[in-house]
Amino acid sequence: MTKKSTFAFAGVAAWCALALPAGPAAAAGKMVIAAPGIPPIYASVILYVAEKEGLFKKHGVDVEVRPFETGTAAARAVLTGDIDISLSPTNLIINQISNAQADVVAIYGMPHPDWVLASIDPGKTSCKDLIGAAVGVDAVGGARSIALRTMLATGCPEVKIEDVSQVALSSNTAPAMLAGRLTFGVLHLDDLAVLEAQGKKPSIVLEMKKTNPTSHYLLFIVRQDRLKKNRDAYVRVIAALIDAARFMQDPNNADRVAEAAAATGHGKDINLLALKQFLAIGFWPVNDDGLDEKKLEAMIEISVRNGGIQAGREPVKYDRLVDRSVWRDANAMVK
Repeated sequence: MTKKSTFAFAGVAAWCALALPAGPAAAAGKMVIAAPGIPPIYASVILYVAEKEGLFKKHGVDVEVRPFETGTAAARAVLTGDIDISLSPTNLIINQISNAQADVVAIYGMPHPDWVLASIDPGKTSCKDLIGAAVGVDAVGGARSIALRTMLATGCPEVKIEDVSQVALSSNTAPAMLAGRLTFGVLHLDDLAVLEAQGKKPSIVLEMKKTNPTSHYLLFIVRQDRLKKNRDAYVRVIAALIDAARFMQDPNNADRVAEAAAATGHGKDINLLALKQFLAIGFWPVNDDGLDEKKLEAMIEISVRNGGIQAGREPVKYDRLVDRSVWRDANAMVK
């Protein structure tokens, strides 16, 4: 398996040192939103529903949903001005701002991580089995990699991240496990559904919701200078996503959501099963902005403890990390 290009936390300072031009998206008057993963992870379905159901157009904004290899790569593209919004790991953004004063802010969030560390071998399900093992992630320093580090720290404290070999596969960890190339992988709920549909019953080694119940998953981030210059467009994008989240809650729309979710690379049966599982944990916020202060404060503390925030750096404050006014105005627009 060939390792894909990765972006480690060490490179954050270099990102922020780059010139920040007004990218082609801004010049064309089109908003570009990154969908993490190739194919996109299931969290991105809300973007494709808003696109296919005409909700961006309904709210008067021209949007392109563009897949990126990882949420880490997408965050870099926001920083360099190539795109307008990314859906990126919460810990990554906390570390970027804390370590390098990255000029980004979160305007919407997905607070409930669905991560699990799974094994395809029922005989290898303990913490000690992980030592020296290869584990499928998206990219070193990416969302799955961060989830692995976080789950190990609490669920298997005797296993350090350096004790495992991370294999970068973008969003293709489940296929690699199906092919017998990997025993362990960091997976989403829809990945589990794929394995089960192929007769491979995965064994759960660790679950984020148990090891880190106060964890937060993803943030929609934007550059602060662009938000200031084009705030109305960002508000309209979030209004479309609020509409999409509500559309997805209605069981009568399940087939249409599953069709929009084809972008994830899954068949309709897998998409319907995954949709039910994701809705059951309240994955896409409907009645709030998904920027829960207690969860995000807990994530900042985790970054301090596990070294994500470098020694001597001031951890980002909640009020600097988020701008809740965008969702507030977007929600009023939807109502």
